[in-house]
Amino acid sequence: MHRAAPPATAKAGGPGRDDAAAALKLLRDWAAAATPEEVATLDPLVGRLVPGRELPNYPALARAYPEDFVVDEAYRDMLPDLQNGPSSLIRGAARAIQHVGISNFRLPIRFHTRDGEDIALEASVTGTVSLEAEKKGINMSRIMRSFYRHADKTFSFEVIEAALADYIADLKSFDARIQMRVRFPMLRPSLRSGLSGYQYYDLTLELIEQKGVAKRIVHLDYVYSSTCPCSLELSEHARQFRGQLATPHSQRSVARLSVVAEPGPVLWFEDLVEMARRAVPTETQVMVKREDEQAFAELNAANPIFVEDAARLFAEQLMADPRVGDFRVMASHQESLHSHDAVSLLTEGPTFAAESLDPKLFASLLHAG
Repeated sequence: MHRAAPPATAKAGGPGRDDAAAALKLLRDWAAAATPEEVATLDPLVGRLVPGRELPNYPALARAYPEDFVVDEAYRDMLPDLQNGPSSLIRGAARAIQHVGISNFRLPIRFHTRDGEDIALEASVTGTVSLEAEKKGINMSRIMRSFYRHADKTFSFEVIEAALADYIADLKSFDARIQMRVRFPMLRPSLRSGLSGYQYYDLTLELIEQKGVAKRIVHLDYVYSSTCPCSLELSEHARQFRGQLATPHSQRSVARLSVVAEPGPVLWFEDLVEMARRAVPTETQVMVKREDEQAFAELNAANPIFVEDAARLFAEQLMADPRVGDFRVMASHQESLHSHDAVSLLTEGPTFAAESLDPKLFASLLHAG
């Protein structure tokens, strides 16, 4: 089969193939007579046009940072972009990836509080999108740029949805997720002394969009004291029958409540904290004098709790609130008696149901201070 010869001139009046051939011959003739330094000064790639005249090494390169260099659109278009390259560059199995993106980029964000005030918090953001099997990668900086377009707003799930929509459009993806992790302060009174101090709660807002359907999730880590009911009874038995002073073991414990926020009335951060506190009132204390320490001992004795009790008590509160849909309760009682922790997990609905668990799931239930 004979192929038609390409046109000798360009369609739009620009240089044609004959012009290019003449320019190439001229360039080769020049390179054949030029010194390596002259070739390098013009463009090191020219040396490849003349067999045997390839440059043996790179030219002397500038080592001072060019502070006055300005990038224009033409230069930007020349830059290589392997991350968004063709499918031929894919390494490994050409399979779809459920989540690819960035984690823990930080910026200050304003949030509404339940009482109508605004509060500025440092947010740690994770943003991911799905990646189709035939795509090499994504431009991860676009996730940050999309998010920053909304960073000066007071955040709500509606604002997060707008940011999510932006980077789904920018990255031409079909599924996406944003997580925003903050430490939310609430002023808490002492039990008896009249003092007060700020308790900080680890909270995460998560927005997931799959197949055009958005789901809003709030995660709360709640830190409390758990007194073992068995140990309490054994201690009282020693006191009553043997006149022996004994103390029940109790320990700092952490529960993570993850809830789907249903459409309708707002489920405030403060509301979720108060649900946790109603379920298990032995929250760790901020400001403590002697009378508060005594009160805390009495409060623990009035609320002895196994880890399975904790899961069910938290679930009872969540099930009673119509703003809460599917939920998951994880609890870890970090034992002072045993060398291991006591843990429990309770889920409601399909959102958090899973046959397999992350091997370090319960290890993440730590109070970082």
